[in-house]
Amino acid sequence: MANDPLLQPFQLKHLTLKNRLMMTSHEPAYPEEGMPKALYREYHVERARAGLGLTMTAGSAAVAKDSPPVFNNILAYKDEVVPWMRELTDACHEHGTAVMIQLTHLGRRTRWDKGDWLPAVSASHRREASHRAFPKQVEEWDIERLIRDYADAAERMHAAGLDGIELQAYGHLMDQFWSPLTNTLEAPYGGDLENRLRFTFDVLRAIRQRVGETFIVGVRYTGDEMLPGGLTAGDGMAISRRLKESGLVDFLNVIRGHIDTDAGLTDVIPIQGMPSAPHLDFAGEIRRQVDFPTFHGAKIQDVATARHAIASGKVDMIGMTRAHMADPHIVRKIMEGREEEIRPCVGANYCLDRIYQGGAAYCIHNAATGRETTMPHTIPTAAKKRRVVIVGAGPAGLEAARVAGERGHEVVVLEAASDAGGQVRLTAQSKRRREMMGIVDWRLARCEALGVEIRYNVWAEVEEVLAEKPDVVIVATGGYPMEDQPEVGHDLVVNTWDILSGHVAPGSRVLLFDDAGDHAALQAAEVIAATGAELEIMTPDRSFSAEIMAMNLVPYMRALQRPNVTFTPTYRLKSVQRGEGELLARITSDYAVQDQLDLDQERRIDQVVVNYGITPMADVYFDLKPHSSNGGEVNYDDLIAGQPQAVVRNPDGSFQLFRIGDAVESRNTHAAIYDALRLVKDI
Repeated sequence: MANDPLLQPFQLKHLTLKNRLMMTSHEPAYPEEGMPKALYREYHVERARAGLGLTMTAGSAAVAKDSPPVFNNILAYKDEVVPWMRELTDACHEHGTAVMIQLTHLGRRTRWDKGDWLPAVSASHRREASHRAFPKQVEEWDIERLIRDYADAAERMHAAGLDGIELQAYGHLMDQFWSPLTNTLEAPYGGDLENRLRFTFDVLRAIRQRVGETFIVGVRYTGDEMLPGGLTAGDGMAISRRLKESGLVDFLNVIRGHIDTDAGLTDVIPIQGMPSAPHLDFAGEIRRQVDFPTFHGAKIQDVATARHAIASGKVDMIGMTRAHMADPHIVRKIMEGREEEIRPCVGANYCLDRIYQGGAAYCIHNAATGRETTMPHTIPTAAKKRRVVIVGAGPAGLEAARVAGERGHEVVVLEAASDAGGQVRLTAQSKRRREMMGIVDWRLARCEALGVEIRYNVWAEVEEVLAEKPDVVIVATGGYPMEDQPEVGHDLVVNTWDILSGHVAPGSRVLLFDDAGDHAALQAAEVIAATGAELEIMTPDRSFSAEIMAMNLVPYMRALQRPNVTFTPTYRLKSVQRGEGELLARITSDYAVQDQLDLDQERRIDQVVVNYGITPMADVYFDLKPHSSNGGEVNYDDLIAGQPQAVVRNPDGSFQLFRIGDAVESRNTHAAIYDALRLVKDI
């Protein structure tokens, strides 16, 4: 491992970075009242403890009150941020990890009705599609104030003891000045490229006056907007050279693309099913031509790709941000020769999609990420060994088995199917979502290493479970599609699972009714549309696929933008009946009122596919309850506090009984895994 390119130090001016791996600037939305308090600190310290070379906080910290974050973020314009950032920095420095922060003004990438209700501001009045605010075009006094705001924020970070800062210039105010698409100013800040860059260099000079020459300052920027009329790759190369020649910056952090639409953002930060490292060669070409310290990160989800990026000399530091959310111990595992144990990032993008809906970033299959103050990344051994029987080998059951195995328990898993994976295996039938199997494969490998026994083709009834003489039984049997809807004609429809599994072939004229709004409907729609079938996708909601967040929606929409597919919101499937060689579907709307004309409509099709969600499959749980000591009861206070479950409802019961995941209620993969982790870590 000593010669591993990823483990070589990198000298950045006076700062020695101990290896080439970094978390690029990102905002997991963990601040409290805009401050990086205990959870935020522990999130970064966990990665520092495992050997990360550089951790970048915030994506991006707001430098001014008229740059209100649209999701929870660090407020770098407040003096009170200094002691909090110092605590975080000092804690990471104890482990030899450098700390930087990204500073920005969002410009038009925010809304006037956030924060203090100040006008959004930009270099033009042009609205950004994603956030929809029409900004005020800056005046000279705005520019003076904004330069001062940037410098003030940089000075706060210097006072907090950080190793450096990074200015954000893709999709935010700084490159809104750069791009001819978003700058309609006249000279001296509008017009040719030199004028459009003037604001950036005015900011950099003001920062240097405050923080001096030794403090590290870099810029993360787009080298090519990939938009007609926008910044070209040639512009990006010219900007890169000017940043270097200015003597005001110490590194370049290169991205490619634009983030003003969901589609653009997803191309900049690709998700599963999209190419790995799509912008690495572009960043490498800038480094080659400009000959300046260059950082990069965009879907570098595995160690092999990261190693190639450094070994080939494409970049000096490589970002593995989402990968470190999946597994914070990547560097330690590389150093210890345990790469095969790294929990893979599967590109589900649950992390980023959540923050854009106002939630905290969570990894789809590492429930400890974002919960470092309450959930362990390393499972401690239990004081007493117990026999744990788990029914079901889907994501919930496999996580329960893994954690119980890490605890040192004797673990048996009973699975009705011939393979593990449950609904994840069904999801992975779609080529674009095959990476989801990493959730299953990693847990199977860990279970094998821990001595967990998995028995397939076992339909567990009470007798089979009791014969194992368990101390603990965990029912993780998942669920199955609701089969009693619509009330009239449910025997004439097929469900999305039938289509995804291949058990039912798509028809030629198909109505797909989605009442759940999750992945199953659009995955089935992709399969149906690809056959050339005439497809109508209908939902009773005002928008499609409410459970599929913005960036995950993009690949679906790209696959479904075709003439044979139509979308119908706000209508509901009422009934289905058989006609002459076809089906007759009756349609209504929740928006109809009593005194309106009858809104019922008809669709004549040859197939109706429905997605009504999941019904728990928990018969064995209810059959086992009378034999258990706790009757299946969970003390929620103890669960939340991280205390062992001690409920006794039946003193004659011989084992504790619990159920998790979709066997309780229809949720998602992350919820199932979190159920398992927080329950079993205390067994």
